[in-house]
Amino acid sequence: MVFPTNKTATLTGHNGACHCVTYSNGGQYVLTGGSDRKIHLYNPNTSTLIQKYEKGHGYEVLDIAVTHDNEKLGTVGGDRLALLWDVATAKTIRRFEGHGARINTVGFNADASVMVTGSFDATVRFWDLKSSGWKPIMICEEAKDSVMGLKVGGWEVYTGSVDGHLRTYDLRMGTLVTDLVGYPITSLSLTTDSNGILVSTLDSHIRLFDKSTGSCLQTYTGGHVNKDYRIRSCIGGPGEAWVLTGSEDGKIVAYDLLEGREVASLKGQHGGKVVSAVGFHPRGKQWVSVGVDGE
Repeated sequence: MVFPTNKTATLTGHNGACHCVTYSNGGQYVLTGGSDRKIHLYNPNTSTLIQKYEKGHGYEVLDIAVTHDNEKLGTVGGDRLALLWDVATAKTIRRFEGHGARINTVGFNADASVMVTGSFDATVRFWDLKSSGWKPIMICEEAKDSVMGLKVGGWEVYTGSVDGHLRTYDLRMGTLVTDLVGYPITSLSLTTDSNGILVSTLDSHIRLFDKSTGSCLQTYTGGHVNKDYRIRSCIGGPGEAWVLTGSEDGKIVAYDLLEGREVASLKGQHGGKVVSAVGFHPRGKQWVSVGVDGE
């Protein structure tokens, strides 16, 4: 199986750096967020910018999450706001305030009844989308530094912090499991079955952890540089065969998930600038990257 390296589209339109990217559920569309305070919705097969989501954030957009039915977006950013958008109308539905600093990461539970956010203020907040209330229904304050990565899998919420700890909150059991990674965490990604957690850290390493035991199953390093910036990695491809990451030297690097070896390295895709985030198509047939060059 060969990692795909042929570029099929360039998605333009942002005025400034892109900080986040994700596919819609099903993979028909790509969503990006940038320093221009906007969210863009593209058709990656035609390179068409279909919709802009603006007049919401006052500062840079740092993360995007899509509900399972593709009807709503959750976005967060430097203005300390968490916004819920209607995808079809590009209008904001809900606006949540309460974090004391920029919000780095956002996610939904399975039925999109709760939105979860993680912030530079070292807290994780849970927002009830079914009620009209605007205050968080739960606040987790265990992190000692900025919460940079967050993923929701079933009843469990996984968070990664600059304090070097991976935390697993079991909402059904009311328990917290903390694993020491030892280096500032910049992003999290889950395997499809949620049994594996991919953790990117500021020592130019990516580690795959077993959720049940907390043991490190594999380490990915040597091909990418990640010492100063938040760079988001992901798992994908047919059968989740690869780990994909950007790099501070402008490269995009793919590793074999099981063996840990580098299988591809693409240089100069974003003008040699920092590649800040990557994402795999849900069916593994393509992938996307964004960088500080705005593409």
